[in-house]
Amino acid sequence: MQSHQKLFTSVFAAILAAALSVSLFACAPPAESAAPETTASESAASEVSASENAAAPADWSFQDALGRSVTIKAAPSRVAALYGSFAEAWTLAGGTLAGTTEDAVSERGMELPDTGEIGGTTMEPNLESVLALNPDFVILSSEVSAQAGLDETLTAAGIPHAYFSCKEYTEYLDMMKGFTTLTGRPDLYEQNAGRVGRQIEEILAKVPEEKAPTVLLLRAYSTGGKAKNADNVAGALLLDLGADNIASRHSELLEDRSLESIVAEDPDFIFVTTMGEDTQKALDTLQETFEANPAWAGLSAVQNDRVVVLEKDLFHYKPNARWGESYEKLAEILYPDVFAS
Repeated sequence: MQSHQKLFTSVFAAILAAALSVSLFACAPPAESAAPETTASESAASEVSASENAAAPADWSFQDALGRSVTIKAAPSRVAALYGSFAEAWTLAGGTLAGTTEDAVSERGMELPDTGEIGGTTMEPNLESVLALNPDFVILSSEVSAQAGLDETLTAAGIPHAYFSCKEYTEYLDMMKGFTTLTGRPDLYEQNAGRVGRQIEEILAKVPEEKAPTVLLLRAYSTGGKAKNADNVAGALLLDLGADNIASRHSELLEDRSLESIVAEDPDFIFVTTMGEDTQKALDTLQETFEANPAWAGLSAVQNDRVVVLEKDLFHYKPNARWGESYEKLAEILYPDVFAS
């Protein structure tokens, strides 16, 4: 029992240290360097290049994630985004924001000094703050019930709005195609979406067709944890990369933290995503949850050091222009012989 507990603790300690070091490295500011002087001719050339890449903004008609038929008029200038990754996607498409929630900005590490702050949070946005912006396009998440509940009021107020999900990269490509249609920036679609789609297609083409690795995907939060299937970013990635997520065959794992089914399946890999601001507390809680059961230490994934904490930016939040990076990193873990770094 004592050796099992030591093994569990050492594995999770190593995982946590690695996760935190990656996060610190990813958040470290770039080294300062002197900006090269721009000549008048270079400035003029840059303006010409931007002009050549631009197209006339156009209306966008589509069916949103709630199944609503939507038409957004070209070149909206007062856009409100109530979800961090969608706020970032709009800026990647060349758009500007009139307002977004504070936690949407902090989630993506965005700097938007001229953007108004919408009261409330992503999970509970303040409707009065949204209406006060007099927006001509509101971008919302279909996955947040409080945002879905704003549909009737926004419709009655005559405010154009649309809901998005983007659990899969193809949904991101579709959204970016529409956003860049509205902004008239097809060059930014190519830069932030088109090349990403091609990168992912190349990765998927290399995925071996033989026996798929078995995996368990866990989502950890400060008060507990549960298994997840393909209804989230990490789960959709695993499915796309050919992994066999045992939660898809054992629905009881989605609600029950019992190790019985996990031990019986003995997955090749255990992947962990964290939810909430305190990553360390989420991992500590997950450790405490399973440490009480000695069967955890006997799992092949634990013994072979294949318990992997996934980066939140790439596997919990919508990765946006980094979807390709998410696929690449996961493919290297699942198929190291094929995707050697």
